[in-house]
Amino acid sequence: MTTDQAASPGTGSAPTGAPGPASLTVFYDRGCALCRRSRAWLEAQPTWLPLTFVAADADEARALLPDLPWLGTELVVVGDDGSSWIGPAAFVTCLWATVRYRAWSRRLASPALAPLAERFFVAVSANRSTLAAALGDGCPDGTCHHRPPAAGATGRPRPASGW
Repeated sequence: MTTDQAASPGTGSAPTGAPGPASLTVFYDRGCALCRRSRAWLEAQPTWLPLTFVAADADEARALLPDLPWLGTELVVVGDDGSSWIGPAAFVTCLWATVRYRAWSRRLASPALAPLAERFFVAVSANRSTLAAALGDGCPDGTCHHRPPAAGATGRPRPASGW
């Protein structure tokens, strides 16, 4: 699915009822304090569709996505319709799910801002430990850092819009 499609309203209680996922599953790094804080923030937001959170290192995550090399190293969002987003596109999709930030998700997915949104997400991801410490949260065992994709991975897939 392209970033433009990711920024389109889904089903559920979304105002336009355009086709899309009716629910999203967010796979996050539970070893990362910043990721846990982001999850808590997202859970507190009113959303257009239900969100389920699964720790990327949990057996449930590996059972659901056994062949995904980025699981645990990147933010991953999967729709109930089979659509999926990784990294920066997953971040924009999480914003798209919220009532308050859907308009921002559309802006960030636009050709003009998508490169900036990607750089922002990559910078935050690469500095999770430092950011968590600045927020007063620790990252035990050095788990709060950006890790490269698993061995044999050829790189992060990008939707057609250039993510």
